[in-house]
Amino acid sequence: MEISLQNQVAVVTGASSGIGSGIAKSLASAGAVVIVNHSSERSTDEANAVLKEITDAGGKGITYQCDVSKEDQVVKMFQEVVSEFGTVDILVNNAGIQKDAKFTEMTLDQWNAVIGVNLTGQFLCAREAIKEFLRRGIDTSRSVACGKIIHISSVHEIIPWAGHANYAASKGAIRMLMQTLAQEYGADKIRVNSICPGAIQTPINTNAWNTPQALNSLLTLIPYNRIGQPQDIGNLAVFLASDLSDYITGASIFVDGGMTTFESFSTGG
Repeated sequence: MEISLQNQVAVVTGASSGIGSGIAKSLASAGAVVIVNHSSERSTDEANAVLKEITDAGGKGITYQCDVSKEDQVVKMFQEVVSEFGTVDILVNNAGIQKDAKFTEMTLDQWNAVIGVNLTGQFLCAREAIKEFLRRGIDTSRSVACGKIIHISSVHEIIPWAGHANYAASKGAIRMLMQTLAQEYGADKIRVNSICPGAIQTPINTNAWNTPQALNSLLTLIPYNRIGQPQDIGNLAVFLASDLSDYITGASIFVDGGMTTFESFSTGG
């Protein structure tokens, strides 16, 4: 069944590369107008390249530079998107960073940077999106829901990760943020869910897959025996943004090739 997001406007944060770019292209291919958010001047060329892929394929969208950890920039982004396109229907809270260190060597700057983008950024964007959803109300010509928020979390919302305490803490917190928003705004027909990727082949984790030895080591953690692709996440994002998933809210959905089944215990541990 073909899924249509025609006439809907989607903001995808951190969409200039990796999982975010895959989600942006998937939503655009389903008919959504996509705002390809990126964080800085350094990522402008990458964001433009993603938008070109979208428009070359017949899709629609714009790029928008905004650091999601900065309140004033997030508020401005939503105001300008609503001004240009009339509303926002879908938010994909994808922007995320890693600043890895052993816990005793982790600096406060490393902690704050990751929490600022990965968690505070998701709070700020979700807050502005929900304000817009409530202002607009339900428009059944667009969707049976008032609005859709998709948080991009990680398998590390439930799997501890030594050397990545800031990242794992941010993702564990996203789970509670998502479920709380789903509970608080369910009666308003705002659906809020999380996608929890496992190992996806993106620039953020190049060291985990860019040599045969590294890839083979990674695959020992994945029962399905392949590394994920951004489109694997994009496919689910399209479904969660569509009316086909209208009774799904407050859910963490793992897209991980079975990583959360802990394959290391497959022979008895």
